[in-house]
Parts: sequence; C-alpha cells; structure tokens
Amino acid sequence: MPINTAASTSVDVPRGLAGVVVTDTALGDVRGREGFYHYRQYSAVELAQTRGFEDVWYLMVHGGLPDAAQRSAFAARTAELRRLPDDVRAVLPAVAAASGRSGPLSGLRTALSLLGAAKRFRPVYDIDADRRREDTIVATAAVPTLLTALYRLGRGLDPVEPREDLPHAANYLYMLTGSEPDPARARAVEQYLISTIDHGFNASTFTARVIASTGADVAAALTGAVGALSGPLHGGAPSRALDTLDAIGTPDRIDSWIRERVLAGDRIMGFGHPVYRTEDPRSRMLRGIAERFGGPLVDFAIEVERHVEAILAELKPGRELHTNVEFYAGVVMELCGLPREMFTPTFATARVVGWSANILEQAEDSKIIRPAARYVGPVPPVAVPEMS
Repeated sequence: MPINTAASTSVDVPRGLAGVVVTDTALGDVRGREGFYHYRQYSAVELAQTRGFEDVWYLMVHGGLPDAAQRSAFAARTAELRRLPDDVRAVLPAVAAASGRSGPLSGLRTALSLLGAAKRFRPVYDIDADRRREDTIVATAAVPTLLTALYRLGRGLDPVEPREDLPHAANYLYMLTGSEPDPARARAVEQYLISTIDHGFNASTFTARVIASTGADVAAALTGAVGALSGPLHGGAPSRALDTLDAIGTPDRIDSWIRERVLAGDRIMGFGHPVYRTEDPRSRMLRGIAERFGGPLVDFAIEVERHVEAILAELKPGRELHTNVEFYAGVVMELCGLPREMFTPTFATARVVGWSANILEQAEDSKIIRPAARYVGPVPPVAVPEMS
C-alpha cells in the first residue's frame, strides 16, 4: 500500500482549528479570558467611544491614527469613491432581481465581482503595496453604496446617490432611507460599525486571507469573505436575536420559553461566544448605547438578558455564557430604524475594513495557505468496476 507522506508529517488539531495559531498579525487580537480586544495597539471599544469611522479605517489600512490633515484628506478621498462606475450601476437592478429573497448580501457577492472588473483590479501578487491598499479603499468605499442600492431596488425604490458631505455612517443611513439621519442615531450606528471592524481570525477574515494567499485580487478575497459572513453561525445572528425577543413576547414568558429551548438543546441566539469566557466587551458597549435611547424594547432586552444568563448558569453550570455582540447590536439597529434584513449587510459595511487590512497583511507573505485533511473513506486502491 502506498505510504501517505502528507499524513505522516501532519499535525492533529482541534475541530474547526479552535485555538490553532496559523500566522502572526499586527492588526489586533481578541483576549477572550479578559473580555478585551484591540485594533493594532488601541482598545477597540475606546476607539468606538472616541473616534469616527474614517479614523479607525485609516488606522487599519495605514497602520496609525491620522493627524488632522490626514483625516481630512482621507475622508475626502473615501467620500469621492462612494459613487459607483456607470457600468456597475447599470446592472444592479438585474442583480437585485436575481438575488430576490436572498437579499442584498447575496447580491453583494456579484456586485463586488463586477466592481473589481470595472475598476481593473489585478491579482495582489502582481501589484505593489500602494496599489493593493488603493484597491481595498475603492472596494470598502463602494460597499455601502452597493448594499443600499440593492436593498432599495429589491423593494421597487430608486437608489439614493451618496453624499460627499456626510461622514461614512451618516451617509450609509442616508442612502438607505433617503433622509438625513438624526445625529444621535448616526453616531450609534457609527459606534456599532467601529466595534465590529475586526475581531481576530473569524471565519470570514480567515476566508479572505486564504484567498489573498493565492495571490488573487482584492475583489475575489472580499467576495469570499462575504460568502462566509452570510452563514447564520457567523454574521446572521443580530436579526435572529431580535426574533427571539419577538418569540418570547412578554416578560412573563421569558422563563418558560428559555428553559424549554435550553433543555431541548437549542441554541439561544445572541448568547455565548467561541472566544469570550466573560462578557463580550462589544455587547457591554452596545447595551450602554441602547440604554441611552431607552424605551420598552431596551427594558425588555435587559430583562431577557438577566433571565437567560441566570437560567444558563443553572442548567449549564461551569460555562460562562453571556450576551454576545449580536444581541444588543440587533436592539441598537432596530432603534436606529434599520430594517432587519439589513442587519447583517450593515455588519459587512464595517467588517470589510478588517477584511481589507487582513488581505493587505496576507499579501506581504508569499506562502499559500494549504492545510491537509485526513482521509477516512474506504481503503484504496479498489479496482474500478467494468462498465455494464
């Protein structure tokens, strides 16, 4: 029998690569036992509380926070890039119609590919660092325009053209609704976007880096990342967390509804995280934003959180299960007037910055990511039967 040389040199790792370090990064880290994560050397939560989206975008792709002149130039440049090429705009109605019930995130995969072709993106392997960075900025600036256009077209509405005089988050809400947003709601959405720009080697980020490691272009890597984000176990939870609140309905039903699901082995959407062993710092920050708005939804969400954590501690002792980012993200986005079908696409408008930074970092390494798998099927070789 032939010797499987790949298997003889392989290393066994946990399912899902949990805890496996696959590379070095200067972009940030998630320290799950401490309940802390950072972008480069700065607390991500502190950045969300004190800086604008464009500042953190600049930090991730340029390596440092901008000074006043850099901030102004970067904001002007990225605002200018919000407008789509005419040949991309022309096909968006067909993309929206084809996406149908799958929604804007599905259409974004096609739209990003079209944008990459229209902008003549070349393989990252063949271009220098400055051109790679420019390609990521072009794509990131266009993503909110693409998503809002696809959303509106899917509902029989005309897309709203971007405005260069509005900051990133406010312009996103403007393109979505057609109305200039209330400053408090625009800032709340901006803080949510900043808090979700990057978060370690999650599934979509790792996907982007795998594709970038092949030398493919920026649009290809971002399209793959969007595909990974679309899965309900990754980016699809904010609206599902709100669906849970809807299903519970009233405070008197919380205990019985949650107990029934936990005892049945169902997952309670918006609770638990594969990395954090304490409270998710993003959830803590977003709960504070929600509390500033106040109202029945916020009160009910806080009551559900309290009951769920108590029930999980009782029925699953020894496990630290708290709200994750999706729980209060859904509450904040609902309060800010975002439709639920746009919750995950809104997540994508932030995470595209983190994907871009990871693509740029990966492109500096010429080693392709090529893990191995253990074959567990029937023992080969078996003779191929003759055709009957």
